[in-house]
Amino acid sequence: MYEPYPVPDLARDHKKFRYSSLWTFAKQDLRLLAFLLVIGCFIGVGIGYFWICISLAFAIFFIFQLRSLYLVNEWISNRPYDVPPNLSGIWGALLFNVYRAQRQERVVQAEMVGLIDRAQSSLVALAEAVILTDELHQIEWWNPAAERLLGIQMSDRGRNILTIIRQPSFIEYFNNIDQSPDGIKIKSTVYDEHYVQIKLTRFGSESRLLVAYDVTRVHNLEQMRKDFVDNISHELRTPLTVLSGYIETFTDQEDLNPRWKRAFDQMHSQTRRMNALVNDLLLLSRLEGNKQIAKNQIIEMPSLMNQLFDDAQAYNVDYGHTLNLDIDSHCDLIGSDTELASAFSNLITNAIKYTPKGGSVTMGWHDDGQHGYFTVQDTGIGIDPKHLPRLTERFYRVDSARSRQTGGTGLGLAIVKHVLMQHNAYLEIDSIENQGSTFRVVFPKERLYKPE
Repeated sequence: MYEPYPVPDLARDHKKFRYSSLWTFAKQDLRLLAFLLVIGCFIGVGIGYFWICISLAFAIFFIFQLRSLYLVNEWISNRPYDVPPNLSGIWGALLFNVYRAQRQERVVQAEMVGLIDRAQSSLVALAEAVILTDELHQIEWWNPAAERLLGIQMSDRGRNILTIIRQPSFIEYFNNIDQSPDGIKIKSTVYDEHYVQIKLTRFGSESRLLVAYDVTRVHNLEQMRKDFVDNISHELRTPLTVLSGYIETFTDQEDLNPRWKRAFDQMHSQTRRMNALVNDLLLLSRLEGNKQIAKNQIIEMPSLMNQLFDDAQAYNVDYGHTLNLDIDSHCDLIGSDTELASAFSNLITNAIKYTPKGGSVTMGWHDDGQHGYFTVQDTGIGIDPKHLPRLTERFYRVDSARSRQTGGTGLGLAIVKHVLMQHNAYLEIDSIENQGSTFRVVFPKERLYKPE
């Protein structure tokens, strides 16, 4: 890298240069003007043409300034990246400032280019596919992994990405990114029986960053798990039915020894619990496999809420809670009545089970014009906030000992989550330990139906 023209003090001492005033540089021009005027004065006095010589001195100084201006203009116009001409005075200071700013800008540009090259090299090395699209959804850039996973080719530059990845689920996701924050999984168009997880991020006005990676192995493992759970649940139903039948037969005998009766009662309780677990597993498996089934029944919410309230009163006999029903909405719901009734019932029975005897449980149906709300509020034991993010996971238990006492399967809230996902709804949970919890199911406006 070359150095600027020699201005020793300024070039080596930027701090000194930075705080020097314009007068420091103007003095060089003033010294030159004074020198020319002195020479002109002596010559003018000697030959008797004083003012003419003084005028010539000013003219020579002016010519020097015009020459400097010409050199500055010629350098800026034709050789801006070369070493500037060696000028003194104000023009020299101007050139030095321009040249120094130019060099600093080139250093910044070189650093930015290097940073961009490193970022691009890292993106090229990624196993995940990366695609950049502009405001018109046209492909601007992609890495080699995008060619392998998504079949992007050189001829696709400038094409609308929706004309290349044309699955309806992707188009729906592309137009409604916020509705699927975790992205979507689609079947690969490049390899048979392969699956790709796609995540879109919006930046700028309408530009998008697409990141995709192969999830075939995870998909296959998940499918194996589902098949195993489904198959083993079906296989368990028959022996459990047989066991339950024989246990009930022995339990109903009047001459049964009290010691044996206690044992048979415990066996009966545990087989009921296993039956409940198997039924929940089968229901969860069915929900996961029927995501595309239309949920378009019109559910009369006052009727459903009264039915849920009657069921809750029957379940509440052993607990003695105060049950309340609060309905202040005239909207009905569009969905699957059996699935929603199962989800709502799960929330109600959980509230009853985990509220100490003599507590209060309130179930309600409300709307604000934009959303519908099914709520269950209790005065129970509450939940530590650290457990809330994982509460809808399968078999997740806040307290295993307490769950064994209540006979829970650990699948109730997982079933609720899947039912709500299929109805474009979601679950909100507010809870304070030892004070109570509020479970709120939020339905979008599209799921509300106002009767005539």
